[in-house]
Amino acid sequence: MSKAINGRRTASGTQQTGTLSMLTRRDFLTAGAATLAMTAGGSRWSAAAEPIRIGEINSYSGLPAFTLPYRNGWQLAVEEINAAGGVLGRPLEVISRDDGGKPGDAVTAANELLSREKVALLVGTFFSHVGLAVADFANQKKVLFVAAEPLSDALTWEKGNRYTFRLRPNVSMQAGMLAEEAAKLKAKRWASIAPNYEYGQSAVAAFKRLMAARRPDIEWVAEQWPALGKLDPGPTVQVLAEAKPEAIFNVTFAADLTKFVREGQTRGLFKDREVVSLLTGEPEYLDPLAAEAPIGWIVTGYPWYEIDTPRHQAFLAAYQARFSDYPRLGSVVGYAAMKSVAAIITRAGKVDTELMVEAAKGVTLETPFDEIMYRSLDHQSTLGAYVGRTALRDGKGVMVNWRYADGAAYLPGAAEVAKLRPAR
Repeated sequence: MSKAINGRRTASGTQQTGTLSMLTRRDFLTAGAATLAMTAGGSRWSAAAEPIRIGEINSYSGLPAFTLPYRNGWQLAVEEINAAGGVLGRPLEVISRDDGGKPGDAVTAANELLSREKVALLVGTFFSHVGLAVADFANQKKVLFVAAEPLSDALTWEKGNRYTFRLRPNVSMQAGMLAEEAAKLKAKRWASIAPNYEYGQSAVAAFKRLMAARRPDIEWVAEQWPALGKLDPGPTVQVLAEAKPEAIFNVTFAADLTKFVREGQTRGLFKDREVVSLLTGEPEYLDPLAAEAPIGWIVTGYPWYEIDTPRHQAFLAAYQARFSDYPRLGSVVGYAAMKSVAAIITRAGKVDTELMVEAAKGVTLETPFDEIMYRSLDHQSTLGAYVGRTALRDGKGVMVNWRYADGAAYLPGAAEVAKLRPAR
């Protein structure tokens, strides 16, 4: 058996490559060693059972807080799929690449996976601008792409194409979930803060549009657009405070969120102000704040510690047994993404791109959250999200008073999709 080092394939059937930071590389190789059991029963596969090769791309070195749990999730899914006999009697073999959060690197990786590694399809990506670049590549090359995480509306609407399908609820869906709660607030003066790239721009635009429909009396008095990963907290918080908003819509995440929360609390920005915040309830971003976590924010997230549905309890038990750790939202996304791949290929009945594309339209599967479907209309899945408020419990940030919002309830109908999604 061998680990995946510098692009060599593991005995687990997983090839992992890419430029990683020192800490991330160590984690990456440790995880690679841990996956040796993925197809440890490989000798039971007949010589004719050629693996189905899946090309996986993500920003492992760009955002490890999300992508490392994400990788754990898809590895668990592949182990379960292969242990149950694989797909169409063949094991899945995942060949993974790190795009470093750069669209150009992602397209290069996608091209290598397709031309050199002969993968059957592509899956993954995190950042919206990266996902859009890979989606365009998939359309040009006529290869199926299951976008796991990118949230931009454009991925399945304005720039949607025949070959791209998306798992996570897009920004309009999640903004709609938040707007339901935000519209109940008394606040009329609002400010926004979001990273200045596709995801942030889409999220703010969607939230403003949805709030205008529900609350035409509100006004937007300030906005801040820090570069992704480069938020300067002092001036940013000062500008927002000087505008004297009654509520703030926040779209920052990861390190930018941490800086914003700490500076905002120091300067009293959040005192007697409502904050509505996309993604902040996800453990990836809430946990690092520990006792500094904000209290009372309306958020989307993942309260893994309280979800007691049978499907989630089964996933939680399997994940903790496999990794001796609790899942993050990324874990669920990675798991559901690879289960989606298996469901699509199974429904197609053959590893053929055009058959798989047709099979993906309307395919259903179980996820740790709910049963979902990939819509034929726009290739968007009906996966939902949890909405609640943040609180402190035992010195840690948690979600309370949460509910699961079914993604299907926040998707447009056929007439609106026809306007949003050009024929391609």
